[in-house]
Amino acid sequence: MKFMKLGSRPDTFYTNEAVRSVSSEVTSDLIVQVKGSRYLLHKFPLLSKCLRLQRICSESPETLQHQIVQIPDFPGGTEAFELCAKFCYGITITLSAYNIVAARCAAEYLQMTEDVEKGNLVYKLEVFFNSCILHGWRDSIVTLHTTKAFPLWSEDLRITSRCIEAIALKASTHPSKVSLSHSHSRRVRDDVSCNGVEGQRQRPAAKGWWAEDIAELGIDLYWRTMIAIKSDGKIPSNLIGEALQIYASRWLPNISRKIKATREPAGSTSDSDSASEVTSKSRLLLESIVSLLPSEKGAVSCSFLLKLLKAANILNVSSSSKMELARRVALQVEEARVSDMLIPLSSSSNTLYDVDIVLTILEQFMLQGQSPPTSPPRSKLGTERRRRSRSAENIDFKLQESRRSSSASHSSKLKVAKIVDGYLQQIAKDINLPLSKFIAVVETIPDFSRLDHDELYRAIDIYLKAHPDLNKSERKKLCRVLDCKKLSVEACMHAAQNEKLPLRVVVQVLFFEQTRAATTGHKVTDLPSNIKALLASHNIDPSKPPRALSTTTSIPGDDQWSTVSGLRSPKSRISTLRMKLAEDDDLDENDMNPDGMGRPSKFKGFCALPTGPKKMFSRLLSTNRNATEKS
Repeated sequence: MKFMKLGSRPDTFYTNEAVRSVSSEVTSDLIVQVKGSRYLLHKFPLLSKCLRLQRICSESPETLQHQIVQIPDFPGGTEAFELCAKFCYGITITLSAYNIVAARCAAEYLQMTEDVEKGNLVYKLEVFFNSCILHGWRDSIVTLHTTKAFPLWSEDLRITSRCIEAIALKASTHPSKVSLSHSHSRRVRDDVSCNGVEGQRQRPAAKGWWAEDIAELGIDLYWRTMIAIKSDGKIPSNLIGEALQIYASRWLPNISRKIKATREPAGSTSDSDSASEVTSKSRLLLESIVSLLPSEKGAVSCSFLLKLLKAANILNVSSSSKMELARRVALQVEEARVSDMLIPLSSSSNTLYDVDIVLTILEQFMLQGQSPPTSPPRSKLGTERRRRSRSAENIDFKLQESRRSSSASHSSKLKVAKIVDGYLQQIAKDINLPLSKFIAVVETIPDFSRLDHDELYRAIDIYLKAHPDLNKSERKKLCRVLDCKKLSVEACMHAAQNEKLPLRVVVQVLFFEQTRAATTGHKVTDLPSNIKALLASHNIDPSKPPRALSTTTSIPGDDQWSTVSGLRSPKSRISTLRMKLAEDDDLDENDMNPDGMGRPSKFKGFCALPTGPKKMFSRLLSTNRNATEKS
């Protein structure tokens, strides 16, 4: 780092009975009191360079021996005053980035300007500051860091603003052209000096070499510096995002552990005050980071945004900052991990995770999706196609690009659906999670985004195990979000033996598994004894392959379940399963909502057979009829 020495005389200041004096043959005639410390000095060297001391001495009455001057609000304290006093005596002083701000403020307070004497301290400090400090990278950062002890003086003397401008200018410059001094980034220069010029050519310098150095600044100075760097427009947004991640990882590590430690019961009021201070500082820091986030998508990772959102919940930051983070997460939520989506709530909440903010993220994500644009109508005449202008071709190209972006949006929805199902499996373990919120998360994703329902079924199964007190109506409501047609064979095998599922869902699974078995010739899954007994009471034997099924078979009434003729009617087990589904659906329709509106039946949607099995069953039915007629 750069330094400057002024003066040539040796240091002759000494302390005698708590009084600082300077050894001299001339008797001292001036006593200066600075913040509780007393200096026994001489008028001539001090008053010849300090205009303020001249005015104070001229206004105060003189005594026979010493004239007393009191300066209680001296900037920089005793160290800065002694530095100025030694300069007046010609004693050697050393100036660097660590003490130039205090010396500059003290010299300005004492009015050590050119009006009093040529080559005074203010002039020398300004020359050193402009020619050396602002030209060095590390010197500029250290000087800016020390200005926080003198905020008003540094602003008035433009020390802060000049340091920020110098740092912003150097951040957009290649490190080989910057005087790095003894900063963290000097390792880049050390690598070059060790490896030689060839090594420098083979190993390009890091583009964000400046990020770790400015992370040493406090949030107020860091915010102003980043604003200056961003306004310059030469730094890419992804490097701005990396710098913010470095700063957050330094100043916001283990936020939850810190807040928990400060919230523990304390015996004194000072402990609670310190806890509140830590929380308020961290809250200000987080909100400042959020305001600095680049507007471009992908400038910061989705994982980093979700970590900020977790910290925002713990620190209880403003709702506007939370919503801004949620909006940014929604732009790239397909990059998220399930663990990142588990945003904890405050200790006062009953539930473990903040499901509401995740719902907001998913709703914002779905608002971005748009259906792929339709292709422009083609002309029927070949001559018209050949006459299309170049502008029309450009329009077609733009439509193709838009179609590509829309397909990317569709693929994003497929990824988000998998993330949401994994998220549901985690929050389902929370015993205090309301059923309404679980279903709300499920329904934020459109049905076409879930190619299969295996992971959703797994989440429902976990929720049923964690909430054994759900009544029949609640379990039915939960399972309505499940599409049995989208379950794999393994999931169907598990669901058919799941005693926690409503009987209606088990019957639906058996129905579609019977259909699958009829098309593939496979055997139906073995069931638990209680479900077998329940199905046997309705003459349903799922272990046997189904008979022919007519697609026009009507569903019998409730009285046919109890009649022998109804049970012996030439219906297949699939028809019987249809009857059971219809009966259960009728029971559901009798359950009225609180507003008096009945829930619409989903029987048709659940029981719709694919075209292939229908044709096969029709052929089997016609074959059986021919055989019966012949006999």
